[in-house]
Amino acid sequence: MVRIGVEERRTRLGRRHRLGAGCQAADPVEAAASMVALHASDPATVHLSVATRVPGSDVANTERALYDDRSLIRMLGMRRTVFVVPTPFAPVIQAACTDDIAVRQRKLLVKHLAESGIADGAESCGQWLAAVEESTATALALRGSATAQELSADEPRLRTRLDLAAGKAYAAQPYVTSRVLFQLAAEGRIVRGRPLGTWLSGQHQWSPAVDWLPGGLGDKPAAEEARVTLARAWLESFGPGTTADLQWWAGWTLGQTRKALAAVEAVEVDLDGQTGYVLPGDEAPEVPVDPWVAFLPGLDPTPMGWKEREWFLGPHKPKLFDNTGNIGPSIWSDGRIIGAWGQPESGEVRYQLLEDVGADITALVESEAARWTTWLAGVRVTPRFRSPLEKQLSQG
Repeated sequence: MVRIGVEERRTRLGRRHRLGAGCQAADPVEAAASMVALHASDPATVHLSVATRVPGSDVANTERALYDDRSLIRMLGMRRTVFVVPTPFAPVIQAACTDDIAVRQRKLLVKHLAESGIADGAESCGQWLAAVEESTATALALRGSATAQELSADEPRLRTRLDLAAGKAYAAQPYVTSRVLFQLAAEGRIVRGRPLGTWLSGQHQWSPAVDWLPGGLGDKPAAEEARVTLARAWLESFGPGTTADLQWWAGWTLGQTRKALAAVEAVEVDLDGQTGYVLPGDEAPEVPVDPWVAFLPGLDPTPMGWKEREWFLGPHKPKLFDNTGNIGPSIWSDGRIIGAWGQPESGEVRYQLLEDVGADITALVESEAARWTTWLAGVRVTPRFRSPLEKQLSQG
């Protein structure tokens, strides 16, 4: 069994994730494809992840790909997370991950409707939900694009309240609006369009999928075929990785993961005592890259690409991750995390190194901090999921 050590894994990361010197992507689509998908739960992440990987890229460049050219699309994908993906690859993610999520979420929503007394029994709640979905989809088709508030005016049942965890300290009574729109999006019927306000906004216009893209998401492959394609793409970008890494990243069952790895004929490699996998023919060492430094945003797809992260994270997890496993802004050098960054109210980029990296790397870090201060031009990005060190750096 071929051994692939930590240094080799870090070299691959620098080249394949478009972070190393001379390895950057040409445009937002190439940047997204190199990562399979860009995390988009936090809207700022997409723009910052692209700008890290595409020299000279700005917000307008990424928005053009998303909303004008529509060569990128925002969709629900792996682990019930929102991603931005190259549009031709969207049907693969839909079939490999999102369709299963839609089935589970529909059952859960019907359960919550029944528990809230919206209708009498699960069957009646399912019928109620179907009627509201069709009415909402029709209203959206008539408008062409609309906000959740506008659709609620057209379909008043969207303002129905759920009664969740009644009698408990964390009880809540949210409107059903977001759950219905989530369901329609998960089934590929509607898509998130332009944000309301600035590029930092998490609120979006909605559009029918068939209006946003000719033919909607297009022809989907069969689920098993799609999982094989997605596993291959993950190995191309993130390999070597373990079965646990791929299972966590994709949100699959263990059986689905093993079957996909077998179908791509993944080759076993030794990851310092663990069994990892690469694609056939990908066992050879990667071409080395020159020393590099990168400032990655919170939830960037690089640190979120593996379940087991010790080989690039070291002992820094308590300072860089929140309590639910989401990473904040991080600083990387040659394939490993060396620090974190944040912004106080004044808007400049501050950083803190967590280990001694020497004068040359420190100079690169200082240069990157200055570059990001210029790029952000006074815009303060507060991550949706905040790490302890980012909070500390953002004070004052």
